[in-house]
Amino acid sequence: MKRNSKIWLWGMVTVAVLFGWHFLDVRAGASATGDGWLRGRYLWLGASVLGGLGIFGYALRKGEGKGRQIPLESLYAAAGLCLGILYMAVLPPLSAPDEVSHYISAYQLSSRILGQPSNSATGHVLVRAQDMWLEDVDGIYRYETGEDGYARASSDDTETARILGGVLAEETYRTLREQGITGRILPDGGRPMEADEPVVSVQPPVVTTPIAYVPQAIGIAAARLLHLNAVGLVFLGRVCNLLFFVGMTWLAMRRLPFGKEVLFGVALLPMTLHLSASMSYDVLIMGSMFYLTAVCLDLAFEKERVTLQDVAVLAVIMAAAGPCKMIYGVFMGLCLLIPVRKFGGVKGWGLAALAVAGAWAVSMAAVNAGTIAAYAAETESSVPWGEEAAYSFSYVLHHPYETAKIFYQTLLWQLEVYHRTMIGGYLGNLDEILDVPYGAVVLFTVCLLCLAMKKPGESQRMSAGNRIWIGVLCGGCAFGAMFSMLIAWTALSSAVISGVQGRYFLPFLPVLLMALKNDTIVLTKNGNRSILYLMCCANGYVLVRLYATVCIRL
Repeated sequence: MKRNSKIWLWGMVTVAVLFGWHFLDVRAGASATGDGWLRGRYLWLGASVLGGLGIFGYALRKGEGKGRQIPLESLYAAAGLCLGILYMAVLPPLSAPDEVSHYISAYQLSSRILGQPSNSATGHVLVRAQDMWLEDVDGIYRYETGEDGYARASSDDTETARILGGVLAEETYRTLREQGITGRILPDGGRPMEADEPVVSVQPPVVTTPIAYVPQAIGIAAARLLHLNAVGLVFLGRVCNLLFFVGMTWLAMRRLPFGKEVLFGVALLPMTLHLSASMSYDVLIMGSMFYLTAVCLDLAFEKERVTLQDVAVLAVIMAAAGPCKMIYGVFMGLCLLIPVRKFGGVKGWGLAALAVAGAWAVSMAAVNAGTIAAYAAETESSVPWGEEAAYSFSYVLHHPYETAKIFYQTLLWQLEVYHRTMIGGYLGNLDEILDVPYGAVVLFTVCLLCLAMKKPGESQRMSAGNRIWIGVLCGGCAFGAMFSMLIAWTALSSAVISGVQGRYFLPFLPVLLMALKNDTIVLTKNGNRSILYLMCCANGYVLVRLYATVCIRL
């Protein structure tokens, strides 16, 4: 108890000192721009971080040694929500990777939920006139009325329009402050408009299953019913997505027979928190894969019998999340950890496998059949961002040496990038300025490894065969991510595979870490709760540093 009290105290003191250090940057930014309110908001952020750390540190230590500790899943729910909201405030709407496309996709679904027109005659998504400000902050669009009666941008400058959060700088904070949660800015580009008039957005939606956007769409639909402005709309969409992620992760932790601390730690990574507080469909993917992992491990190592309900849950998860990124279909292999006898025999096992795999296959065919067929049929292709020749299925099949070479070079030269971007490097829209320092990346990594290692008195639940199989599945997912970007995004002239990001590995990171537990490396003490508190402190540092960085980015 005394040792953990010191950790709690020193953690807060360290964050407080770093908070004071970065206040110098905030003060410099405020002085350069005349926006003195930046200092006040930074003080509120610091007070929230330190206050949250104090409460969380107390909750982690409560009842220690007396058998009355607060359950980890309850602690996660509180920490995940609080940190998620703080990340949401520091990294504002549409700043996450591809978030503007996810926002438009959720907006489209919200219109269908409300029974309103969702698309124009050309297939583009319709949004309220007042919400066009989000994708055209400087108001450069010029509008005309199309044949379908909807206003649409006709300016040649639509591709250069500034999207809110596209590049985070001090100006972004100022813009949000000026707009507030009550202000409304209507397009002023050639014709008068009403605030709720449907206007054609120029942003393309993501072509995937609409299930990926249900939480965000519910938030946007609620905001439209409440007549909130554009800022309120995007924040409410984000909040609903955060609630969904925290809920799914909480359910996964409740069901996990072991490894709760590992999942807790992965959920505390800056990249995980940044994505969970955005409108990205990565929230559905991560939440679903976390819960799939928990169900499979529970059925394999804890529960005595697999029920029809368990099979239905696995089938629904694969059908819902599979079409978003087909590479995670490999994760169905976790079901093979479950002994056949728990299905009541080979027949029951076969029917269950058919149900889960069939649900995934039907969902994939319904959503992605056209895309898969197009990639398979291509003999020549070009990268989406230029006219340069690109890899294709045909090229890969006929040039095995070149394909093996680019995979080898990618592993040699890009592993450090994958590591950084999995933990928290290049937040925002892959912005190298909004970076978690490498020292913090190493700290988060060491914490995860310590959480995964065996503790005194802890039993080893997984066999060597189980751990090897999990490693094969995770390797298959990683290979799938690299291969998909090879044929979708990589030019023939490239030395490495383009477009792969570390965040693609987060859905299978918890089970991979759980598989690292072994009888050879055993920690002398069980300090899991202290490690989790240390990760919260590190997040507090990341938050104040990110805010200070944006303030001096003029």
